[in-house]
Amino acid sequence: MGYRFTDLTDACQDDWRAYIEHDFVCGLGDGTLAQDAFRHYLQQDYLFLIHFARAYALAAYKSRTLTDLRQAHAGLKAILDVELDLHVSYCREWGIDETTLLRLPEARATMAYTRYVLDTGNRGDLLDLHVALAPCLVGYGEIAGWLNAQPFTVRGTANPYDAWIAMYESEEFQDAMRAELTWLDARLAEVTPARFAELTQVFRDATRLEIDFWRMGLDGTL
Repeated sequence: MGYRFTDLTDACQDDWRAYIEHDFVCGLGDGTLAQDAFRHYLQQDYLFLIHFARAYALAAYKSRTLTDLRQAHAGLKAILDVELDLHVSYCREWGIDETTLLRLPEARATMAYTRYVLDTGNRGDLLDLHVALAPCLVGYGEIAGWLNAQPFTVRGTANPYDAWIAMYESEEFQDAMRAELTWLDARLAEVTPARFAELTQVFRDATRLEIDFWRMGLDGTL
């Protein structure tokens, strides 16, 4: 019997839960997160999206089938043509204009995670790259579901971060997450135990770097 994505999260359960249930996430859920912390996170997330687009371009280069090539192209196009514009608009609602975004210094936590993803993709194959990206794409979808299951989570206008939760619980994002899980499960089903151990380390490293990204938001560090 082959491996599945849940085997990765099970193997890294402590780090995965620390990421999904981070204080930053809890603050988004109950609305108590400091707004300056959220603004700092939003600005760095803009820079992250740019590198996320680069990762999809790398995925296209690494693709060996037309199906994978089209998937990578669709992901790159979605970020460049839709997500970045939406992010800029959302930042504007928080008092961050596009000129500010274009002049942002990159925080060390942003550099660490994005460069890790790109380095992993460069030295490995397409599966390595997808596993390195999974804490973001799959993790944010799971975070939205986890928040909605918590008694402390506040929804609606009483929570300034309700729109953030709504973004990742949306059918569009959840569909993208499920498509990614289907792709990962199909590839993981074919790997050997030794290869799975390598991928587990990639997933653990990427998850820890996502934890650092939350911490960067809380601390406001560069």
